This record gives sequence, C-alpha cells and structure tokens, in this order.
Amino acid sequence: MKNEREQKLQKGFRAQSYYKDLNSHEQTKPMTSAQKTQILEGPIVKTLFVLGWPVMISELLYVMYTIVDTFWLGKLGGDESTYAVAALQISWPVVFLLIAIAFGFGSAGVALVSQYTGAGKRKEANISAGQVLSLSLLFGLTLGLLGFIFSPAIVHFLGIHKGTAEVATTYLQIISLGMPLMCMSMIFGFILRAYGDTKTPMKVEAISVFINVVLDPILIFGLWGFPRMAVTGAALATVFSQGVACAIALYLLFSGKVGIKVTLPDLKPIKWRILQILRIGVPASIGNSGTAFGFVILMFIIARLPDQSVVLAAYGVANKVTDLMFVVIEGLGVGVATMLGQSLGADNMKRAGEVAKKGMLVMFLVLLAAAAFMYSVRELVIQVFIDNADVIAEGANFIRLFVFGMAFFGVFKAVIASFVGSGHNIPTMVLDVVRLWVLRIPLVYVFGFVLGWNSSGVWFALALSNALSAACALALFETGIWKKKVTKE
Repeated sequence: MKNEREQKLQKGFRAQSYYKDLNSHEQTKPMTSAQKTQILEGPIVKTLFVLGWPVMISELLYVMYTIVDTFWLGKLGGDESTYAVAALQISWPVVFLLIAIAFGFGSAGVALVSQYTGAGKRKEANISAGQVLSLSLLFGLTLGLLGFIFSPAIVHFLGIHKGTAEVATTYLQIISLGMPLMCMSMIFGFILRAYGDTKTPMKVEAISVFINVVLDPILIFGLWGFPRMAVTGAALATVFSQGVACAIALYLLFSGKVGIKVTLPDLKPIKWRILQILRIGVPASIGNSGTAFGFVILMFIIARLPDQSVVLAAYGVANKVTDLMFVVIEGLGVGVATMLGQSLGADNMKRAGEVAKKGMLVMFLVLLAAAAFMYSVRELVIQVFIDNADVIAEGANFIRLFVFGMAFFGVFKAVIASFVGSGHNIPTMVLDVVRLWVLRIPLVYVFGFVLGWNSSGVWFALALSNALSAACALALFETGIWKKKVTKE
C-alpha cells in the first residue's frame, strides 16, 4: 500500500496531497484550484492586480495609522502641533528599526509558504508558518523591551530640541510596549499573502484602522469624558488597535479558516527549520536593519538643518503624503513575490521571469503617473494637515524635488520582490544597504551641507538616490540569482 502511494506521488498527483493531508492539518481551508491556476497560469498583469489590490488597501490602511495621527495632532494648534507632528516623524524610523528583524522572518515566511504552496505541500507550508510565528513573537518581546528602555537615549542621540524631544520620547515608549502585537499582526499578513490570500489581511487591517480612527480624536482631545492626552493618546490608540488585529490574526491562524492552519506543536522550534528560516531571513533582517538605521541617521542629519522643528514637521507631513503614492507599489510587489515564488515551486522558470519583468514595467509606470499628480497638487495636500505657512512651503518644496525619483523606486521594489519570492535575501540585503548607506546618506550630506543647499539639497538627494538604486537593482537582477529555489524536497 505504501509503495503504491509513493508511486502515485512520483507520477505527479500533487493535487491529492495538497487537498487532503491525513494529519492534524486536514481541517485547513485549501486554496481553490481556480486560485492556484490563476497564479500559475493566468494573465500576469491582471493577476498582479488581483493579488495586489487587497494588499494596496491593507497598505493604505497601515499608512492611515500615521496619516490619522498626523492629521489630528496637526490640529492641536500653535507650537504644540508642530512639536507633535515632528515627534511622529522622528519616532517612526526608530520603530521601523525595532521591527526590522521581524521583516526578515516575514521574508522567510513568504519564500517558504509560497514555494511549498506552489509545490502542493500544504503540511510543510503550515509548519513553516508556525515556526516563523514563534520566532517573531520572541523577537517582538525582546525588541519591545529594549525600545522602551532606550527611547530617551535614542531621542537624545538624534539631537532633538527639548520641546519635540519630550513628546517623541513619550510616543516611542508607548509604541515600544506594543511591539510584540505589531510584529505578530505583520507576520500574519506575510504568511497569508504568500499563501495567496491577500483579502483576509486587508479585512483585519481595516478593523484595526477603524478602531484607531475612532479612538484618535477621543484620546488626543479628551472627548466623551476621557482626559486630553495629545501624543500619548495617539500612541495608546495605535497600540490598542494593533492588539485587536493581533488577537484576530491568531484566532484565524489557529482555527484554520484561512487556508493556513497553525497548531501548538508547529510553534515548537525544530532545529533544521529554524536554521532554514534564519538562513533565508537573517540577510533580509540585516538589510532591513541597515535600511531602518539608515533612516535614523537620515533623521539625525535632517535634524541639523536650520529651523529644525519646521523642517521635521514639513518632512513628516510630506513623507506621509508620498507614502500614499507607494501603496499601489507595495501591493504589486506582493503580487510579484507570490507569483514568482509559486512559479518557481511549480518549476515554471519562464513564467517566473515574465512575472518579474512585467512587474518592473507596471510599477514604474504607476509611480510615473503618481509623481505627475503629486507635483500638481503639492501645496494643497500639505495644507490639509497643518495650518503653518512655513511648514506648508517646506513640505511643498519636498514634494517638488522628490517626485522626480519616484518612478525609479518602482523598479527597485519590483527587483526586491523578485528576490523575496525566490527566497534569496542576500541580494535584497545588499540592495538595501547600497541604497541607504552607499547612495542616500552620502548624497544627502553632500548636497545638503557640503554644497550648502540645505533642505532643498536633502530632498534632491533623496530623489537621486532612488534613480541610482534602480540601476543597481537591475544589474543584480541580471545575474539570475533569483532563479534558484530554496525549498527542500
């Protein structure tokens, strides 16, 4: 009987093992054959958008956390609003630095879950998801504690002036306490998107953002009997809403209602699987950490420009607005990673290559159109968030110079997505480090301070670094490293 089953599997009956594993994972909801066929055989551009639109909405919802915080804090009025908006801009690069390691585990999850799913190995995909989840929780707890303890020292290192420094420290400490919740909900999104389900993370994120939108004005301004908490209220609203998202995510993963089903035994570390995740994820973690620390150093440099509070507030508002333009790119990038990973798992190299190249073209054109739109409305969008003439002028100046490098960032992100889907994160690490440390930070310093262009030089350098980074990414893509699978038979 055993030999007969082995013979059937050797003849290629992958669908049988995919839809009916006789083990503890048999209650999971499998991907339909239509979904799998579309990913492996459907029109590439259409499928990128089919996979990507829920991610786009999820990313929009994620960006809404800081957008809503910025909007309401900008309504506090006077110097308080300027300090508050500046504090948010200072804090989020530090938060990104703290969760960079979890991004690496998420990248490992994308490669393993997508490739095992493409190969029809549902049990392996479930176990890999459990291993990634447990590692992420451990690091989330550790990093949250470190963030809380060292927040005052980090703000002092950045050289932030007293008014903004006090607000930034408070915000950072509260957000750090919610770090494990943020990591878990983020990994949930990585896992399901790799499986091919991009809608469920979108729905969970929508619930979380709705709670944040409702709580923000209540806690910031002290409505309905609550005390007026300003920045503290914005931070508490974010942490609470992330906690709700985390609770829903864990319920869905352990119930098996979303295709992937994690069981408690799956969380127990298995040596070779942990080593596999680390081998794939550590380079991405290093790359993301290097990127995140690069943004911290960038903030350190910007904080030394004349009119610190105005420049930081303008950068904060303008950066949030341009983040909205990158929402589509993030969604398409997930589509590229998922389709390319599953195509490699199904041994369809030709399709994997077509996915990568068409993804680059589409992402370039989308950001080209977005850049033209942003340029035309640059002053109006800044005015929505804050009523300060100096901040509005500087924010519009940022957009005027930055948009010329936006389209090239689409190419860069498409190449990164290709390497993520194939599980080769050393190239992503190299590209992230080159973009920030070899190009962006030196260029910012040269144009902003050596040439004396001040803030205009900094904004121009950001755009130039995106263009040069795209060229480096294309050169690395042409090596063909992404063509090799990382899954074990």
